Amino acid sequence: MYFDKAETYSREDIEKVQLVRLQSTIERARNSRLYRDRLSGVSASDIRSIDDVRRLPFTTKDDLRGSYPDGLLTVPHEDFVRLHVSSGTTGNPTAVYYTQNDLNSWADLMARCMHMIGIRPGDTFQNMSGYGLFTGGLGVHYGAERLGCLTIPSGAGNTSRQIKLMQDFRTSAIHIIPSYALYFAEALEKRGIDPKTDLNVRVALIGAEPHTEETRRKIEDSLGIKAYNSYGLSEMNGPGVAFECEHQDGMHVWEDAYIVEIINPETLEPVKEGEVGEIVMTTLLREGMPIIRYRTRDLCRFIPGTCACGRQHRRLDRIKGRADDMMILKGVNIYPMQIEQVLMAMPEVGQNYLIELDNDGHIDYMRVRVEVKGEFFIEDMRALNALQKRIQTSLRNEILITPKVELVEANSLPKSEGKAKRVQDLRSVY
Repeated sequence: MYFDKAETYSREDIEKVQLVRLQSTIERARNSRLYRDRLSGVSASDIRSIDDVRRLPFTTKDDLRGSYPDGLLTVPHEDFVRLHVSSGTTGNPTAVYYTQNDLNSWADLMARCMHMIGIRPGDTFQNMSGYGLFTGGLGVHYGAERLGCLTIPSGAGNTSRQIKLMQDFRTSAIHIIPSYALYFAEALEKRGIDPKTDLNVRVALIGAEPHTEETRRKIEDSLGIKAYNSYGLSEMNGPGVAFECEHQDGMHVWEDAYIVEIINPETLEPVKEGEVGEIVMTTLLREGMPIIRYRTRDLCRFIPGTCACGRQHRRLDRIKGRADDMMILKGVNIYPMQIEQVLMAMPEVGQNYLIELDNDGHIDYMRVRVEVKGEFFIEDMRALNALQKRIQTSLRNEILITPKVELVEANSLPKSEGKAKRVQDLRSVY
């Protein structure tokens, strides 16, 4: 049932390991330019419980960019064996360095995730994710190999090749981002391939994009598989930070490798148990580039109670969105995930939608363009108008403003084999 002993730790065991590793992390971090001064007033001996992590300073994305390219390194340059760099579309990118020990512990954590959902040596694992500087591809790849799977590094896109690889090598497990999973299911249907009878895939790792439970169920139903949610970010290695078990009731955070806090992003104080706030993370196993109290900007909550699987590692709920993704319209805070949750629960809605923000003079408004499945997109205008009104009403009930809703035919909105772009801001500045 378990990949390694750490999964069986009690809460007492977890907190003992965390305390020892946090103290060690503080001493290592002092060797970096960023933390040398920031940690000058705190020593490892001052940290006597996990709650003392709050005495340490926060680290932000701006800190990482400001320390580019090597301001967080704690060991000599020759000790590093890999580098991942973000796209850096605004200002400096962020660079994450790995020693061989860092890569080994990352692969172990990822293998732990995959083992937890029933993937085993003998499975053929098809990694349908981008490789290169994006951590998702290589992180999952090395985890699959560490577990002992036959691993196919198929990469993102090229749907025809993906299908052939699945058929020829009897792929049993895949890694795929949610928007491409929906795109892929549609491509199979067009080719007359029934994934439930014509393919051997039984399980999928999905992540890299925030997605709703409704989207997950749509992926499972259309592909005939079980799809497991994951959480990771490059600053914390990449994928493998938290993962669902077979019960699909929250993502277990590997607390022997990370300390996770959830804070109010305005007051910076801890939120109450079960309340949504911003995830803050501290690495505990990172050798060459430890990061302390990193403000992820991801919004989530801890799920109270203990999981039925028996693991005591705390569970994160589904990511609600990012603090940066929040749209403010007519004084109301709106997250794209709220809109997706409404749309994906409706059987008439197809695989794609687009949120457009625009203005008419000085008044901002939202338009939601929604693909409708072919059997529902009929010439009966009364039926379409009724569907449009129902979607509009459901959205208003969820986001508290009334958006414009435009129904379009299936496959008419732009699609991507990479991460989906769900929001377009078309507003003019006056």
